[in-house]
Amino acid sequence: MTITQITKDLATYCKSHKYAGYDPYDGLNSPFIQLVTLKNKYLRIVATQCVRRFPFNIRPLLGIKKGENPKGIGLFLGGYTKLYAVDPKEEYKKEVEYLFTRLEALQSKGYSGACWGYNFDWQSRTFFRPEGTPTIVNSSFIGHALLDAYEVFKEEKYLNLALSIRKFLLNDLHRTKLDDESFCFSYTPVDTGVVHNANMLGASLLIRLYKHCREEEVKEAALSALSYSMKHQREDGSWYYADTFSEKWIDSFHTGFNLEAIRWFFREGFCEEYREAYEKGVTYYAENFFLEDGTPKYYHNKTYPIDIHAPAQAVVFFSGEGDRYSELSERILRWMNSNLYSGKGWYYFRINPGNVNKISYMRWTQSWAFHGLTEYLRAQKKEQK
Repeated sequence: MTITQITKDLATYCKSHKYAGYDPYDGLNSPFIQLVTLKNKYLRIVATQCVRRFPFNIRPLLGIKKGENPKGIGLFLGGYTKLYAVDPKEEYKKEVEYLFTRLEALQSKGYSGACWGYNFDWQSRTFFRPEGTPTIVNSSFIGHALLDAYEVFKEEKYLNLALSIRKFLLNDLHRTKLDDESFCFSYTPVDTGVVHNANMLGASLLIRLYKHCREEEVKEAALSALSYSMKHQREDGSWYYADTFSEKWIDSFHTGFNLEAIRWFFREGFCEEYREAYEKGVTYYAENFFLEDGTPKYYHNKTYPIDIHAPAQAVVFFSGEGDRYSELSERILRWMNSNLYSGKGWYYFRINPGNVNKISYMRWTQSWAFHGLTEYLRAQKKEQK
């Protein structure tokens, strides 16, 4: 089966479900779990992890309903935009327009600009994030998708909504200062955490927005945020997920996010001083996270669990690196379709030794697979020109 056909089948599957589904982390949407956890931090964490790790989908038994996740909606919008760029069919444009209306409706209210959260409560080790609490990650991925749509369709509504996000990033997020030239954006307005992929994703959106608004504050914030995380790059080219004691791990897809964010600065004509550091990071990514047959490792020093995010983001990133990594990108994509594709229009969640978790998650799994497949097809189209 061709990549194009798999992509079309996945689009059909997701459209048939109206882009709504379950999520690995939606356990707190259960009325029963809400009742028994009694707002206790540790019980919430345990309950969420138990639902996520269960070998089959117990959500219907727990009263958890399928829902629209804004981040997933944004990735689908971006994916259909890429499909239209490859093959300008009216049906793809109509899906972009529909998904745009859903993003408008799903915005988190009460903030300085457009922003989006998740459709479930989330309890981490450090803070509680109620349903709808906007995140820099969701808002940045959605912003990039909107800018892609504007560049393809030239309709101001996509640009205007993307531009509104800058007000959320600049006014509603906390900043952790390193020095006079560097700071890190918080993950949400209700925490002060330092997470490098989140910080760099926000910075990359701001630098793309700068060419449209020409506001010095936007440019300076983007440069300062990127500076913070570049100063925390490790000697071997990697980054820890975060620099808190409990979050010092190095994983595949967040490494890909970091590098993709830096690449946006180069594309916009900024930060060539980071080129050597970037290349070191790309080499580290390519050499430490993939086995010879294309198997994507989760961590730099550990293969399992093999998560759909890892190959999907790798295909997104390496497809944008041109010929030098085309063979690696092809290998990873072949592995993804041989081992995680159901053959029925949707992808599996994870592989552990002796077990494949085949639960269909709309945001975590299907939207990311769609993002990766459509990015690959767009890159192939560019190479043919």
